[in-house]
Amino acid sequence: MHLDIFRSLWGDHRSWDVALPTGPDSDFDGIEARIPSTMAQAEMGAQLLHDRNIPWIGIAITGGDVVPHQAATPEDHLVDLSNAIERARIMPVRFISVLGGNDRWPATVQADFIARAQDICMRAGMTCCFETHRSRILATPWITLDVIRLRPDALFTADISHWVVCCERLLNDPLDDFSPFVERVHHIQARVGQPQAPQVTHPAAPEHAAALHFHQEVWEQIWASQRARAYATTTLTSEFGPDGYLPSLPFTDAPVADLAQLNRWMAHTEREHFMRLHTTSL
Repeated sequence: MHLDIFRSLWGDHRSWDVALPTGPDSDFDGIEARIPSTMAQAEMGAQLLHDRNIPWIGIAITGGDVVPHQAATPEDHLVDLSNAIERARIMPVRFISVLGGNDRWPATVQADFIARAQDICMRAGMTCCFETHRSRILATPWITLDVIRLRPDALFTADISHWVVCCERLLNDPLDDFSPFVERVHHIQARVGQPQAPQVTHPAAPEHAAALHFHQEVWEQIWASQRARAYATTTLTSEFGPDGYLPSLPFTDAPVADLAQLNRWMAHTEREHFMRLHTTSL
């Protein structure tokens, strides 16, 4: 199995003609970014991705921004998804990661949303996976397991950092068996969280060694499952981000670490991590 690592454009507000790399990058094999918001932007993005030969994972955000509009109904979210998929269809997309729904929905509504969203993507000839994220569907492992019992065919984007902060603990108790979820993960968003925040100051810092180890153990379980499912390629996006995720100093609001350096450290570390496991398993 081969690992492709993607760079997130989260927080990069430049137009794609400036933000996209113009040549090979030893740390990243492609980009992960939101589906452009207009058809004209999608057409420009498609041309840039083609001309620069850059693989792309698309993100479909429904019902508002990262935190959804609370009044948005499942139907509103599905309309947003359908419109986003129409724009993505003209682009060379690897697959779609859906940041959808609302954490206030019960498991039955979340499962129905996933079923209808899968149908939209399937009719467009696209693979979609659903991200674990605070404020959205799948916000905690417990409701995710309930949803899986209702939709065992769903695929997921695993961002375990959200579960850690929602549950206020590293989920490494013997009772924390997430096998049904691990066996359906399609894509990893690699950010290290800790019980009081979705992002540590720096994953290399010794005070965060336990958190890093926990996340890496989950990623190992996912890779093992994907090998058993005969994945030829697995994907991981290094996803340390801004927007309050990156801690800052009081009064100056100066970030405590360099965001680009954090993501390159994560990409380099997980490429080495994956290669060590791959070599051991041969």
